[in-house]
Amino acid sequence: MRVRPDEPDLLWSTPGVYAVAPGVHRIPLPLPGDALKAVNVYALDLDRDGGTLLVDAGQIRSGADELLAAGLAALGRKPSDVRRVLVTHVHRDHYTLAVEWRRGHGAEVALGIGERDSLHVAGGPAHALDPQLAALRRCGADELVRQLSAYDGRDGMPRDIWEEPDDWLADGAVLPAGDRDLQAVETPGHTRGHLVYHDASGGLLFAGDHVLPHITPSIGFEAVRAPHPLRDYLGSLRRVRGMPDARLLPAHGRVIASAHARIDELLEHHDARLSATERAIRSGRNTAACVAGGLTWTRRDRTLAELDPFHRMLAVLETESHLDLLALQGRLVGEDVDGVRHYRA
Repeated sequence: MRVRPDEPDLLWSTPGVYAVAPGVHRIPLPLPGDALKAVNVYALDLDRDGGTLLVDAGQIRSGADELLAAGLAALGRKPSDVRRVLVTHVHRDHYTLAVEWRRGHGAEVALGIGERDSLHVAGGPAHALDPQLAALRRCGADELVRQLSAYDGRDGMPRDIWEEPDDWLADGAVLPAGDRDLQAVETPGHTRGHLVYHDASGGLLFAGDHVLPHITPSIGFEAVRAPHPLRDYLGSLRRVRGMPDARLLPAHGRVIASAHARIDELLEHHDARLSATERAIRSGRNTAACVAGGLTWTRRDRTLAELDPFHRMLAVLETESHLDLLALQGRLVGEDVDGVRHYRA
C-alpha cells in the first residue's frame, strides 16, 4: 500500500492511503454487505515522534483491522502509534474497531456524551432491534415486524464490544491534533449524540455520517430513539451551515470542496420529501407504512417492495419521522388507533 493524492476520479472506496491535507490522510476500510462499501478513517499527525490521531475507526470482523494497520505502515506508523480515536457516533462501522484497538494497542477512545444511553442498551441482553420493531408496529408495518423478528440485529457483534469510551465529549470540546485544533460540534439526527469535528483554521470538517456527499443518512436508527430525529437533524444541518464553510471529509464517499453546498442539497431534499409525504396523506394514505409504500427510495427510485427487509425498515421509520415533523409543524394531525398512528390533513 502506498500514499497517493485523493483523486476525485478514483472510486472513493478503493483501498489505499490518500493525502487530504498536510498531515491528514484518508484510509477507506471495507464493510460487509452490498450497501455501504467502506468507511473512511482519517489519520492525523500528532507529533514528530510518530503519534497519530484517528477520526473514526471502522468495524471489527470486516478485514478493516489489517487494512488500517497496512495504511498506517504506509505512513511510517505502527498501530501502537495511535494515541487517540475520536469517534463521530456509536454505530458499529465507526465505534467497534476503536474499542478493539484500545484493547490491543492502547489507543484512547472518545465519543459524544449523547451516545451514552444507546451504548448501554447496545451492550445489553435485549433484542437489538426492539425499539425499531416497536416503532414499526406504530407505523402499521406488522408484516415487516414479523420478517425482522428473527434477525437479531447484531450480525455476530459481541455484546462486550460496546465498552464505554475513555472520554465522553460534550459540545464545544476542543481536541488538539498536532498543529490543528478540532472542535467537537453536536449534530443530533443520524444519532442523538453524533459529533462532527471542525478544524476552523485548516478549513476541514470531519463530518462522520452527518453530511454525506452521495446519499442522505438514515435518521434516528439507534438503540434509544429521539422523539423527533428529523427535526433534530435539520436543525443540526442549519447549525453547521452557519459555521464557516470547509472541505467536507465524510465517513462514506469522496472528499468534496464545500460542506455548505452539500448541506444546501440535503435541506432541499428534505423539503421536497416533506411535501411529497404531505401529498401522500392528502391522497388517502394514512400510516407511515402506507405512505412509505407510495414513495420511491434510493437514487435509483426503487419501490419499497424492492428493498430488503432491513432497508424497508429504515424507509418506513424515515417516513414516520417526516410525518411526525409535519404534525409538529401543524400541517398534519396524528392520532393513535389501536396502537397504530394514523395521520390526516
